[in-house]
Amino acid sequence: MSTPTTVEERTDMPGRPAAPGAGRRPVRPRRRRRRGYDLLALVLAAVWTFPVYWMINSSFLPINRIRGETPTFVPVGGTLSAYARVFDSDFLSTLRISLAVTLLTVGAALLFAFLAALALSRFRFRGRKSFVLAVLIVQMIPAEGLFISQFKLLEGWQLLNSVAGLSLLYVAAVVPFTIWMLRGFVNGVPRELEEAALVDGCSPAQAFFRITLPLLAPGLVASGVYAFLQAWNEFTLALVIMTRPEQMTLPLWLRTFTEANRASDWAGIMAGSVLIAVPVMIFFLFVQHRMTSGLVSGAVKG
Repeated sequence: MSTPTTVEERTDMPGRPAAPGAGRRPVRPRRRRRRGYDLLALVLAAVWTFPVYWMINSSFLPINRIRGETPTFVPVGGTLSAYARVFDSDFLSTLRISLAVTLLTVGAALLFAFLAALALSRFRFRGRKSFVLAVLIVQMIPAEGLFISQFKLLEGWQLLNSVAGLSLLYVAAVVPFTIWMLRGFVNGVPRELEEAALVDGCSPAQAFFRITLPLLAPGLVASGVYAFLQAWNEFTLALVIMTRPEQMTLPLWLRTFTEANRASDWAGIMAGSVLIAVPVMIFFLFVQHRMTSGLVSGAVKG
């Protein structure tokens, strides 16, 4: 009766004895390498999140401890006075202006850029390549070089110090890059999916809304995140257009935190920065699952 063949004997050539350690994988070096990568990732994450922690930590400290020579890493015995000063100011009215500008910018930019990306990817027309080249050239123009012409344009249209005027300029600044981004996502959706839906009896509109549009959701979300951050954090253009104190956006509003001697109220600035970051975090909580999902994952089977 023959004896069972071991793993080492099966993996070696027939007729030869298995070499010592043949068929074994170097598990320990791989584990050590993986632990090293994990440790490096933790260090990088700590370095990346430390400014955020320092902002939150400073928002709970009194001004004398913020300006002290010894840094305070844990806000023991902290205070909420900085947050009280934030809500006693024009924070809520300024928040409404920033939300209105940002939502208008995101909605209009996604609509125009999506239609343009579809036209560039799905249709062949005269001037198509020139339009793509123009989109790239627009990105090369410094924003500061357009401030005077933009100011004069809005002044002629009576749109200075208005949500509509600032949103119009933000849309014009965001749309070119959004078109370029969405064009790549649209090109990644196979045409065969729409053709298969047409064979199954769908109309062109039904094939687009049922097949293509859901697959483009990650691209729309990614482009929307870009437009949201650009409009929410923009400072210089708003400084030029929104000259009235009652029409400030949140980045401009942070400049108002000064003391009697015109020194910066760093505790109030940090508290205001924390509150400004809250809508961004809420927005990311709603869209993160779309951003991490695959573009056409599972669309074609078999």
